[in-house]
Amino acid sequence: MSPMATKRDYYEVLGVSRNAAPEEIKRAYRKTAAANHPDRNPGDQAAVERFKEAAEAFDVLGDGHKRELYDRYGHDAFARAGGGQPGFNDINDIFGAFGDMFEGLFGASVGGRARGARPTRGESLRTSIELDLREAAFGCTRTVEIERAELCSTCDGSGAKPGSSPETCSYCAGRGQVVQAQGFFRVQTTCPACRGAGQVIREKCPACAGSGRERKVVRLDVKVPAGVDNGMQLCLRGEGDPGNLGGPRGDLYCDIHVAEHPLFERRGHDLVCTVPVSFSQAALGAELDIPLLDGKHRLPIPPGTQPGEIIRLRGRGMPDPHSRRKGDLLVQVHIDVPKKLTPKLEELLRELADVEEKNVSAHRKSFLEKLKDYFGNAEGGE
Repeated sequence: MSPMATKRDYYEVLGVSRNAAPEEIKRAYRKTAAANHPDRNPGDQAAVERFKEAAEAFDVLGDGHKRELYDRYGHDAFARAGGGQPGFNDINDIFGAFGDMFEGLFGASVGGRARGARPTRGESLRTSIELDLREAAFGCTRTVEIERAELCSTCDGSGAKPGSSPETCSYCAGRGQVVQAQGFFRVQTTCPACRGAGQVIREKCPACAGSGRERKVVRLDVKVPAGVDNGMQLCLRGEGDPGNLGGPRGDLYCDIHVAEHPLFERRGHDLVCTVPVSFSQAALGAELDIPLLDGKHRLPIPPGTQPGEIIRLRGRGMPDPHSRRKGDLLVQVHIDVPKKLTPKLEELLRELADVEEKNVSAHRKSFLEKLKDYFGNAEGGE
């Protein structure tokens, strides 16, 4: 007996008559496939074989041309066509050939094929937050206004006119995908009628023109952590545009911009403050009130402080937003030379200059000697 003689009649496999309409064949196949699906019958090899048999039968009876050949020649029709008879080596062949049908039946992808209409995540949005240095140092809460899509208040996001509802797409039977078949080659593409949604809207909502969305301005409170800096970005999860088909919202990204401060320069987590002192204060020492972000500090200036010298105050800088550590405040000394002198001040400075010439330091003397040698050599070379 040939292998073809062992096959059951395809109409018998699906339990339909030979004059059954295409829709009746499709319904019978769905019923049989659902009852024998491997996911519902784990470990049942007989169910797997019935599942394969039903898929093979539907491949023939669900195709007008193949059904005509089968009605005329039976199983031998496909052997006469050059060995192109329907048949599957294993269950994965069936999943590959009819995965789109199983998705419609069981609501999940089969054999690694993608579903047609899936919920998708909404678009993420972006805004910016302007801060001063004090707000960046201690953290704050800022309110931002953004324009984003919201579900239409008229149709509750369905896109359909109130009193109506979206309809199942007749072109793809609600699967969102259509299969173009030529022989045993099948290509699954997005349904052109519903664009993958699986539904069509006959009567569109007048408020949103069927989109199910409307643009609205919303106000959101953003908690800014202490220590943020230019170029950092805060993310508010789920505050972007809504997704399609019930998908989650996107995110809102807030770009941080910190304005320059008139007294402090930021260097990473450290702050730099330039403090002017007079010559006498630098030479004799003094105590000065210097600014902090949260008040002031009495800073001792040691005698003999040099121009550009830096006095470090530990832990008075910017906090690290990822830890509790704080940077330092670097006080840079600037010797303030007056442009105009009172007669008394000029007299005292001239007396000081006379004293300096009589009591020249080693460094000063070395420089003067080098200067004298320089000019002497220059004159000798002329």
